[in-house]
Amino acid sequence: MRFEDFDLQPEILRALNDLGYEEPTPIQQGTMDALLRDKDMVGQAQTGSGKTAAFMLPILDRIDPESKDLQALVLCPTRELALQVAEASRSFSKYLEGVSVVPVYGGAPIVEQITALNRGGQIVVGTPGRVLDLLRRGKMILADCRMVVLDEADEMLSMGFIDDVRDIMKRTPWGKQTALFSATMPDPIKKLAEEELHSPEYVKIASKEITVDTVTQRIAYAEGRDKLELLERFIDEMKPPTTIIFARTKIGTQKLADDLKRRGHKVRALHGDMGQGARDSVMIAFRGKRIPILVATDVASRGLDVSHVTHVVNYDLPDEPEVYVHRIGRTGRVGREGFAISFVSNKEKPKLEAIEKLLKREIQRWGIDTPLPKLSPEEIALAEEIEAAEESGDAEEAIVDNPEAVAESSEQGSSEPRAEGDEPRKRRRRRGGRGRGKGNGGEASGENVPEPVSAD
Repeated sequence: MRFEDFDLQPEILRALNDLGYEEPTPIQQGTMDALLRDKDMVGQAQTGSGKTAAFMLPILDRIDPESKDLQALVLCPTRELALQVAEASRSFSKYLEGVSVVPVYGGAPIVEQITALNRGGQIVVGTPGRVLDLLRRGKMILADCRMVVLDEADEMLSMGFIDDVRDIMKRTPWGKQTALFSATMPDPIKKLAEEELHSPEYVKIASKEITVDTVTQRIAYAEGRDKLELLERFIDEMKPPTTIIFARTKIGTQKLADDLKRRGHKVRALHGDMGQGARDSVMIAFRGKRIPILVATDVASRGLDVSHVTHVVNYDLPDEPEVYVHRIGRTGRVGREGFAISFVSNKEKPKLEAIEKLLKREIQRWGIDTPLPKLSPEEIALAEEIEAAEESGDAEEAIVDNPEAVAESSEQGSSEPRAEGDEPRKRRRRRGGRGRGKGNGGEASGENVPEPVSAD
């Protein structure tokens, strides 16, 4: 099938030809078929699948250029994604006269966005918070809105925008056409689709169709704090030109960036606790290749479209396997080769199994293939407690409450037994719950000898 088969306007087809678009991707084929038949639809697909064109081409094909009223609304979780969608929309519509695309988002002067709307923006691409602000001010009117797109709905849920989305949807006309796109489908998103969409058609693209073939994937085992040493070794050996490192939490993201900076690396963090100005500054520097390492959360990285990323590091595995596919899609773009490595702790092994099940293949090990020994439930609980204390910023290091147990485990890995009658000393345990790795691809050392607490 080709784009000409959808009977799009000649001006749109001319723009697609300029962009080198020939055959629609699977998500484009399924989505455009449903939307051009006036159906509501739910699309489940990852970044890199071409979903922006999938919903924007039918929108552009139906816009009335004679009317300056708002006719289509696209909601995105972040400013970066909103700008990316707006830019793509303008490239698709460059030969359509009288069609205007207006992005609206927080962190920018609202007066300028109101002025743009007053000039006539038939298509508005915006973040939920700013759209709701404009609606409450009476500066955005949805009376003639015929189509609504919820892009990256799972991330809008993660960022706490779901109530704003519902509020916005209540202000749209009954009978509008609605499309919802999400990389994952948690229960709240399924419920939202049931509430807001009328008999939708579902388009789900299997991971094998969207995983970037040019990305080499590897894993390495490491526990807790040992991941930092493994990351240092990875950077030293691979010398990646441009790297995105994904961490699980905002606090963990900032802490990892600070740790790398103290070790002499040029690195910046990107997470939701940063102001919009600070995030813009980081993105400008990263796109301009002035920063080789970016440590980011999943939410903050949505809409991040940087074609020169060579390596992706999953410092922490994501909770949802589909998010893994989204992460590694940050590299290996535009036909370039990419490399993605994931650091896996014992408690993350179920997440790895879910990822490999989704991909329908086993991910090879980086370095020597020696898995970590299995931790006891008590050791896992201790590691989680220390990790939680680190992320909250409440503890620089943890002292093991049961020194006899630590001393016993220490003797198991030591050739020097404790003399009879000696009192076990209280010992400091490394954060992460296990000893440092030997630097051989993340495999843990068989020794776990904590350092004694200084008498000072």
